[in-house]
Amino acid sequence: MVIKIAEVSKDIDTLPEEAQILLLDFIQLLKKRYPQPENHHQQKSIYEKFDEIGLIGCCAVEENLSTT
Repeated sequence: MVIKIAEVSKDIDTLPEEAQILLLDFIQLLKKRYPQPENHHQQKSIYEKFDEIGLIGCCAVEENLSTT
């Protein structure tokens, strides 16, 4: 299901003020019921993710890989 934010916003604007307030209350209730993970805003870098699962430094190669 694709949610069209612009269409939802337009629908909300057409509701009476009392209904808009009820909708805001409902949204707050949903936020409490389905909280976002704490690290949602602080996503790890690719390096951190690889390091976490043990992919950093996992292979042995010759020290000098340069061909020039």
